[in-house]
Amino acid sequence: MDEKIINRDYDLMMKYCQANSEPIDPILAELERVTYLRTLAPQMISGVIQGRFLQMLCQLQGAKKVLEVGTFTGYATICLARGIQEGGMVSTIEVNKELEYISKSFFEKAGLSDRITQIWGDAKEVIPNLEGPFDLIFLDGAKADYALLFDTIIGKIRPGGLLAVDNVLWSGKVAFGATDKGTKMIDKFNQLVNKDERVESLILPFRDGLMLARKK
Repeated sequence: MDEKIINRDYDLMMKYCQANSEPIDPILAELERVTYLRTLAPQMISGVIQGRFLQMLCQLQGAKKVLEVGTFTGYATICLARGIQEGGMVSTIEVNKELEYISKSFFEKAGLSDRITQIWGDAKEVIPNLEGPFDLIFLDGAKADYALLFDTIIGKIRPGGLLAVDNVLWSGKVAFGATDKGTKMIDKFNQLVNKDERVESLILPFRDGLMLARKK
C-alpha cells in the first residue's frame, strides 16, 4: 500500500481516537503549544493518546512509586503524576536543565509539584543510586542508553510492575528493514527484551511504538 495512504489513514485514526477519548486538558494543551514554540525537537512530547494511556496504566496498577527517564518538557510526567495514588511520587530524570523553566512552571500550574521529584543528571549515573522498587518505569530518554539501562531498570521494578518504553518502532523503520545505526540499535533492544525471561513483553503500534514489559 502507498506510504502516503498509510500515513493519511493513521492520522485520521488518531484524530478519531482523540475525539472519542477524554477531552483534551487545557494545561496539557498549553504545554504542547509551548513545547512546539520553544524547543528544537517538539515531536519528542508524548501527546494526548500516549499521555492518557500512561495515566491509565498508573491507575490500573494502583501505582504509588513511578520513575520516568527523560522528562523533556514534562507532558508525560504530568500524566503519570495524575494517575498515581494519593501520597505517591513520580521521580523524573532529565539531563538537559535548560528545559526546567518549562517543566517546573507546568508542574506548578497542574498543581502537582508535591507529586513530582525532578532529578537532573545522566540516567546511567542516577538510576543505580535510586531506591526501589518502582511500580512503573517509563523509559523515554536517550535511545542509545536503552540496552545499557535495561538490567538496572528491571532490578528496580517490583514483581508484577511495568516497564513502558517509548519509540520502539522508530518511525516504523524496525519493521521495514532499515539498516541505519539508530534502527539497528532499537531493533537490538526490542529483541533483548523479548528474549529476557524475567519479563513478559508487548509492543503496541501507536504513535512511535510503545513497549510494555511486565516483570514476572
